[in-house]
Amino acid sequence: MKKTIFAIRMVFVALCAAGGWLVCYTIREWDSYRVLAAAIGLLIGVLVVLVDVLLKGFSLRGLSAITFGLAVGSLIAYLVGASPLFSAGEDQIIYLSRLALFVISTYLCTVIALRGKDEFNLVIPYVRFVPHDVDVPLVVVDTSVLIDGRIARLCESGFMSSAIIIPRFVLDELQSVADSPDPHKQARGRRGLEVLGELRKIKNLEIRVAESEVSKQQHIDAKLVFLAHSMRAKLMTTDFNLAKMAEFQGVPWLNLNQLSKALRPELVLGESVEVELVKAGKEEGQAVGFLEDGSMVVVNSARNHLGKRVHAEIISVLPTGGGKMVFARLQSLIE
Repeated sequence: MKKTIFAIRMVFVALCAAGGWLVCYTIREWDSYRVLAAAIGLLIGVLVVLVDVLLKGFSLRGLSAITFGLAVGSLIAYLVGASPLFSAGEDQIIYLSRLALFVISTYLCTVIALRGKDEFNLVIPYVRFVPHDVDVPLVVVDTSVLIDGRIARLCESGFMSSAIIIPRFVLDELQSVADSPDPHKQARGRRGLEVLGELRKIKNLEIRVAESEVSKQQHIDAKLVFLAHSMRAKLMTTDFNLAKMAEFQGVPWLNLNQLSKALRPELVLGESVEVELVKAGKEEGQAVGFLEDGSMVVVNSARNHLGKRVHAEIISVLPTGGGKMVFARLQSLIE
């Protein structure tokens, strides 16, 4: 892509220089200034390319904001200039006043439109920021959700009826994590990229990439909250601090960790559970296993069956900071 743009720029500069040379053929008096005209054309081409380079990163959304600001400013200048305020006076003064009014009004309207470009939508691909006539609810996801991976299983189950919004800056952050020299971060980033591939394969799941630029100076958490608020979407995250920030600013949030806790089955005394014994317990004869939700199960008189799956009857449940600790007695082995 970069090579193609560079080639186009070179061709454009060459055409500008050739244009300056050819202009001299149409005006005989300039016939002796062909070299100078070609040099001027070349400089004009270089100047235009420099402006192009300086506008790198300027989004279509920003162009829409400028167009809107210029249109509103011109309309204001025209309406004021056509008012009785300018019906009498010297022609030169009226002309200069209207010119000043036009320049000032268009400048102010353009600046205001650029500052508020994320509050209205004129042209933006893939994502509608104005929530009118939106047929499905929207959910903005952050990097932690993609790395976590449970969102793929949740969407596969069919319980996710919302459109998934993945901001461009989240994809960029995920790519930077995957390219990190730290092997742990690299593994997390690659896991997130794999989850993206899994989401793409899920049928009837709508995924949209938010291309809109949010202020680059903002922290990524602030960008996520602002984007979700602008789209009137929910924010899905496993980051508790981000969730609280969103809640403070009135953005509904979905926390996969809370969902996981809410889906944990209630353990009742006398109920039989199936568990694989993975290690010995502290007391004599005890063996320890874990349920699917991570709850630890201590089975009495089961140390001789380590590495096997057993049926155990719950005799007590002890709440802990990390979940629940279940005490059970051995019932039978699972063949």
